[in-house]
Order: sequence, then C-alpha cells, then structure tokens
Amino acid sequence: MEKVSRKIDMVDLVGQYDKIKHEVDAAISEVINSSKFINGPEVKMFQAELEEYLGVKHVIPCANGTDALQIAVMAANLVPGDEVITPNFTFAATVEVVAFLGITPVFVDVDPNTFNMDIAALEKAITPKTKAIIPVHLFGQCADMEPIIAIAKKHNLLIIEDTAQAIGSTYTFSDGSKKKSGTMGQIGTTSFFPSKNLGCYGDGGALFTNDDDLAQKCRMIANHGQRVQYSYEILGINSRLDSIQAAVLRVKLKHLDKYTKARQAVAAYYDNAFQGHSKIKTPGRHPNSDHVFHQYTLTLNGVDRAKLKEALAARDIPAMIYYPSPLHSQKAYLNERSMNTEFPVTEHLCAHVLSLPMHTELDEATLSYITETVLELVK
Repeated sequence: MEKVSRKIDMVDLVGQYDKIKHEVDAAISEVINSSKFINGPEVKMFQAELEEYLGVKHVIPCANGTDALQIAVMAANLVPGDEVITPNFTFAATVEVVAFLGITPVFVDVDPNTFNMDIAALEKAITPKTKAIIPVHLFGQCADMEPIIAIAKKHNLLIIEDTAQAIGSTYTFSDGSKKKSGTMGQIGTTSFFPSKNLGCYGDGGALFTNDDDLAQKCRMIANHGQRVQYSYEILGINSRLDSIQAAVLRVKLKHLDKYTKARQAVAAYYDNAFQGHSKIKTPGRHPNSDHVFHQYTLTLNGVDRAKLKEALAARDIPAMIYYPSPLHSQKAYLNERSMNTEFPVTEHLCAHVLSLPMHTELDEATLSYITETVLELVK
C-alpha cells in the first residue's frame, strides 16, 4: 500500500479555501472597503439567502452555536426546576446552556445505529416538569422528528432542534412532505464553526423559526434585550454575526449542496470498503433522513480503540473520538435523575466509536490509503 504524499487532515479547510479563494477574498475585501463590520448588508443578505435555502420564515444570526442554543432556551421562558430532555451522546454545548440557566437537563439514551435520540427513552423520561425537548441531529442526519413532534404535541412541549452538525439535511415525513433540519420544531439552532459543513472563518451561529413572536424575542435577546435602541424590555445578551463572517458564509452557502455530495461520496467509499467486516460497524442511516456526514463514525467491536488510533497516527492518518465520556457522568451535569438512569447504548458508543477523516477534499488515493490501512490493522 502506497502512502499518499499530501497531508491527511480530519478537515481540510485549506484545500477547500483554495477552490473558492477568489470568491472569498473578494467578499471579504468588499466588507473591509465598506467598513460596515457590524450588522452590515452582508449579514442581512446572508440571513435572507439562508431563509430561502432552508424554507424557513426567520433566520436570526448570532455569534456562535452555543449562543444560539442559549438564546433559544431563554426565549422558551423556562425557569429553574423545569426539565429539558436532551440526548446523552452529544457535545456538551447542547446541555451546558440548559444547566447554566438553572434548568435541569434530563438525559436519554440514543439509537445504536443512527446515534440520535431514542424515541422510547424520550417518552419514558417525560414528567410534569418537562417543558422542552432538544433533539440533536448528530453527525449529519436528522433525529426521527415525526414521532418526536407527536410526543411534543401530546405533552405540550417545545422543540428546540440542535442542527449544528446537520445543516442541509432533509427529513421526509410519512405523508411525503420534506423539511430541512432545524425547521421542524419551534426553534432550530446551528453553528458556523469553521469545521462545520457550512462554516465561516471564525465563530458564528444562527437560530431558525417560523414563529413571528419567537423570532422577535430571539432577536431582542441577542441584542441586549432591546426591541428599539436603549429600551431594555427583557434580559438579553450581546450576540451577533459579524459582516466578514456573513460574507464568507454567503459564498460557501452557494457551494453547500456540492459539498454535501462530496461528503456523501466519501461516506459511500468508506461503506463499501468496510462492508460486512465483523469488527467494524459503519454508521446507520435513518430511512426518513438523508445524511450530510459532518462526521463518519465507526463503531468498533473487539478492537483496542486506543491502539488502533495510535497505529493510524503513526501512519499519518488522524482519527477522533466523538465522544469519549457520557454527559451524565460529567461532574458539571451530575443530577439525581441521571444517576438513577441507565444509558447502555451511550456508554457502549463512548467506549467504541472512532471517526475517520471526513471533508470535501478527500480524493480516491487518500481514501484508498485510509481504508486499506484500517483493514490491515483491524483483522
């Protein structure tokens, strides 16, 4: 097996930039020349273009994905003692904003194939204190939203979608209708962190909603609680997407569907290479959602993960563990509910998952080297 000459990255932002350099440089230069760095026209144009792409009435840009989640939870009028249900297997940002605001995060287990919220566990976790559900569209595909929406309606719960890893993915309902991730609940949130499928060159985030009142409230919270300048109606924060980042995102939004197809082609290559392997389980797909592959995550069986990761690194192949520890076991999020609940799937995944390089610039020679090396090391 011949080693590839170019460096292998988990995410190749340099290679991606090289292909759109002239567009990005021109967009950034235009902002600098205008000196409208905050709330400039690029922000408003990006907002409108993303609304059209997602088919949603309101996009509210903000400073980052964590702020988007915090603003959404603040807009939900929750108070200490209320409970919000989230998956246990996710990045901490989903949970930290809930706990930060004095609200109780209630963890549920996930599906072993899709890594998304387990529907039976969700319904079992609901109590009279439950006020909201935060489904996470993990690694690039939608959580099973049709039953989640039905459960939320049954119990009068708000849905806040965390679509930081799945922007552009589409969910198909049983009646054939389709909606983009982040547009199915009352509020959707996303991150534009550089490594995301739609990433800027710094920090950025946004909220999505079709509810006029929620949109107004989210805008106010993101702007110090103001509807008009110097009139503070509610508690707010300072969270905005700057004009340079919006300019970059406008360029990259035009390429997002092409980027998705490139990621899906990489995933298909990996699938084919590892198909039927007794010790390697490829990521499952939910039949109602497409997958935009923010990550390509294997579940290993009978493999020393640490040694495999080390052996891959020795051959210049990066691999990452998302996520090494269940959130319910983290000191910051310990509570009585989680301590008395079992999470067998989450605990298994935390001990056995490994993510391979996934980005838009992977070529066949690189993929061949990665897959052949993995197969050589995992007998």
